[in-house]
Amino acid sequence: MAITNYAQLQSSIASWLLRSDLTAVIPDFITLAEAQFNREIRNRKMIRRATATIDSQYSAVPSDWLQNVDLVIETNPITTLQFVTSEQLDRLRGSTSTNGSPSVYTVVGQELEVLPVPADNSTLTGELTYYGKIEVLSDTNTTNWLLNSSPDIYLYGTLLQSAPYLVEDARVNLWAGIYSKLINDLNIADSNARIGDSTLRIRATALQ
Repeated sequence: MAITNYAQLQSSIASWLLRSDLTAVIPDFITLAEAQFNREIRNRKMIRRATATIDSQYSAVPSDWLQNVDLVIETNPITTLQFVTSEQLDRLRGSTSTNGSPSVYTVVGQELEVLPVPADNSTLTGELTYYGKIEVLSDTNTTNWLLNSSPDIYLYGTLLQSAPYLVEDARVNLWAGIYSKLINDLNIADSNARIGDSTLRIRATALQ
C-alpha cells in the first residue's frame, strides 16, 4: 500500500500491527513519532526565516522554533550576531557595554537574549533563520515534506512508538534497527547535499 497521506499512514500502521482495534490510539503513536523526529532530524527542509523585532533584552522565538541557524540585524552594514551560550553571555555582561547595538545572542527557554541591549526607544529589525518543527499530520493537514520524501521513516518511527502500548512485540528490535538506519541515511543525504551546494557556490564564485 502506498503511504502518501495521513489516512493511508494510519491504515498501514494498523495492518503492520495486525490490529483492527487501535483506531483511537494510532494518532497518538504518530504524534509521539513526530516529537522524536523533531529531536533527531535536522534537514534543510526544516529551515525557516522570520522577522525579528528587537527592542529589549528579550524577544520571543517563533512558536515552531527548534534550533537557531543565525540572526542578522538590518544595520548598515548588516550585522550578523554571534551565538554564545547563556553562560558565556552572563560572563560577557560584566565586561561589555550594556546598551548599544547587539553583537551576540543566545536562546533562553523560548526567548532570544541579546547583548548589548538596544538603547531605550530603539527598535532594531532583523531576520532569524532557524530550524522549525516538522508540520504535524492531522485530518486537515494530511501530508508534509517528510511523509512525501520518507514514508518509511514515518512508518517505522510510529511502529516503534506503539511498542510501550502493546507491551510485547518481538518485532520491536527489528523496527528500531531499520528506523535508526533510515534517520541516519536521511541526515547523511542532507549533509552531502549541503556540501554539494557549497561546492557549486564556490565554483560559481571562481568563474566570476
